Amino acid sequence: MTVLSDASIRELAAIRGEDGPITTCYLDVDGRRLVRQQDVEQELETLLRSARQRAADEPSVLEDLARIEKYVRAGIDRQGVRGMVFFASSTNDLWEVIPLPVRVRSQVVVNSSPAVAQLESILQGHEPIGVLLADRQRARLFVFELGRLVERSELLEELPRDYDVRGQSERGTPEGHVEELAQQHLRNAARVAFEVFQERPFEHLLIGATEAVASDLEAALHPYLKERLAGRLHLPIDAAEAAVREAVEEMEIELEKARDAEVVERLREAVGSGRRGVAGLADTLLALNEHRVEHLVVSEGFSKEGWRCPETDALYAVGPTNPVTGTKMVRVPDVVEDAIEVALARKLPVTICVENADLDVMGRIGALLRY
Repeated sequence: MTVLSDASIRELAAIRGEDGPITTCYLDVDGRRLVRQQDVEQELETLLRSARQRAADEPSVLEDLARIEKYVRAGIDRQGVRGMVFFASSTNDLWEVIPLPVRVRSQVVVNSSPAVAQLESILQGHEPIGVLLADRQRARLFVFELGRLVERSELLEELPRDYDVRGQSERGTPEGHVEELAQQHLRNAARVAFEVFQERPFEHLLIGATEAVASDLEAALHPYLKERLAGRLHLPIDAAEAAVREAVEEMEIELEKARDAEVVERLREAVGSGRRGVAGLADTLLALNEHRVEHLVVSEGFSKEGWRCPETDALYAVGPTNPVTGTKMVRVPDVVEDAIEVALARKLPVTICVENADLDVMGRIGALLRY
């Protein structure tokens, strides 16, 4: 079973259906919306009905859809699973099933390669996040991957309630000693956080503590963790796991918006200056065909019919003949999906932006260029 990662997505994007089309099916199985197994089956039936109509002349696709239906109707263990992804091609001996702990948008795509845009968007929107809650005696560390808790550590260091006044002149004041113990505790918390990070790396770190404790804790962090500081949470040290998860989900949205805004601003400036940036479907596909793309930027859900040259694999927004070679091209149902797959197969960065109005104004797709 494929584990979702940058490497696995790029590996999928590189697959080509040499002997026939590849069917990709994203299925929402979220138990909060689809409570019963029959609700899931109804969701699938609605999805497959239109897919079968579109694939009426493709026996291998109908076979793939039947295999997906059989798998789902046999029953799915939805414990910790909110989305399913299927990649199937009977003619290419391909069958991959990926359960996900996050929701997906139900969708069927039939193309010459797996449709991985949703997977890429999910991975970008759910980068691993560490949460460090602390006070002067306790520390709790959580690590979330794809919205799922994968690591939890706790540290408790009792401060003395009473203080032996003998020898105070040699040891300093009781208050000073207690403060030093508290600082030592925060240093220990920072050390534990780094040890967990080394075992299970995360991209962002969130701190939950009072202002004074947070400042001291952040100062004690390893430089690698300081680089990943992404904000503070207003959570008490004894916050329930559900509350921590909810706070992380809210922060994920903010982090994704900030990331998207930064990339789109770079694109807007590059396009505006007329150097190293293009926007709009036709110009972006041309740059991709010419291997000039350095970073592809796409609005989530953007889809458009287009054309592919069977001789060069070049993609175009307008057909039916290749404007360079004159070759008759084949129509593809979603040339945007194809462009994303080409970029990922070439190991290029792809940013899929969620509800970014600035990118929408530029045509919902663009690219930063190498030259």
